[in-house]
Order: sequence, then structure tokens, then C-alpha cells
Amino acid sequence: MTNERKDYEKELSKLDLESSMQGTENHYSDRKFWDKVKKYGKQAGKQTLYYSLLLYYTAKSSTVPKSSKMIVIGALSYLIFPADLIPDFIPVVGLVDDASVIAAAVVKIVQHIDEDIKQKAKKKLYKYFGGDENYEEIDKQLL
Repeated sequence: MTNERKDYEKELSKLDLESSMQGTENHYSDRKFWDKVKKYGKQAGKQTLYYSLLLYYTAKSSTVPKSSKMIVIGALSYLIFPADLIPDFIPVVGLVDDASVIAAAVVKIVQHIDEDIKQKAKKKLYKYFGGDENYEEIDKQLL
């Protein structure tokens, strides 16, 4: 490992991600995330909402490495950022860029998504979509 990489790893290990997240209200906040979910959750669709919830609960997990949490926070920040590539209010295509960023982040951190995180996300997904549907089909796409 190069000295530059070692220095980077050392600095990364000192990073307190939770306090960093709290100090960036302009970029990310739990309140803004939940506001976005409430406003666009059904329009975004089950899979995008489920993946967003997986990322949210992954960020809250104490077992996930900080480097992976940074990917998650970046994706969730993009999700809630009001001036993204394609504005969300545009019908059909408005959430495509958000969905792409969310899906890419899930692919990057999928190894950290455990059953507890999946259950929390499914419980919240059920709250928004209801029904007797089994959301296991969406999980199969994570593999």
C-alpha cells in the first residue's frame, strides 16, 4: 500500500460520518429524505423506493464501513437535491436520473445490506404501497 493510500485510510478512519451528516443540512438531512419519499415515492416506483430505503437504513447501520456510508450519503444527497440533472416534477423521466444514482449506489454497497436492513426497508415500503405483495422479487435483483 502506498503512503498516500495509508494517509487516506488514516484520515478516513477518523471521520465521524454521523456528525458530518448532521452538519450538512443544505445537502442531506433525514427530514429532506423523508419529505422526498413522501412526495415522490409512489411516482418513483417500488424498486427505486425500496433501494432508497435500503440505502437509508444502510447509512444508519453501525456495521457498515465509513467508505460505504459515504457512497450512500452521496446518492441520497443527489436524491434530495432539488436541482438535479432532470427535474423531478417532469412526468415519467423526472426521476430517471435519481433512480440511476440510487441503483448504482446499491450495487456498490450491496455486500453491506443484511437481512435486518432489508426488513426495515420492506416494512416502510409496505407502509407506502400496502397490499399483500411479497417484495422478495425485488430482493432477487440485488444478487
